[in-house]
Amino acid sequence: MSKEEEIILTKEGLAKLEFELDDLKTVKRKELASRIKLAISYGDLKENSEYHSAKNDQSFMETRIMVLEKMLNKARVADDSMDISTVQIGLIAVLNDVEFSEKLEYMLVGSSEADASDNKISYESPLGKALMGKSVGSIISVNAPMGVIQYELLEIKAM
Repeated sequence: MSKEEEIILTKEGLAKLEFELDDLKTVKRKELASRIKLAISYGDLKENSEYHSAKNDQSFMETRIMVLEKMLNKARVADDSMDISTVQIGLIAVLNDVEFSEKLEYMLVGSSEADASDNKISYESPLGKALMGKSVGSIISVNAPMGVIQYELLEIKAM
């Protein structure tokens, strides 16, 4: 598998995807099968909105299962026993926004785990790319729509 095809995840991200896949295959499939069976019992499938809705949901669910299976087949878990002397996937970077003297913390994760509201940024994002491999004391410059933003890397820590 080439590096481009790899999906890098934290252990937490891998566990979430595995849980979602298992839930879809075991719980949700059974629920949808029951919904479809009940809808069929209403008769005339041409004008049966419950049946069409359940079949539509089934299609979305089966597609999600296929996507998750492909992701998990390509997944590589970031090493959590890593050295924290440089920023790597799975570590938290504590930054100081140079212009506004604002302290920020971001965990670097794979793109499928990124969630800005939870301060998890992809290593493939502009800031993530700029942080990768940097050590404490580094000044990081990131091109943004409003111009270049500079950060000082204050600390690197494990979760």
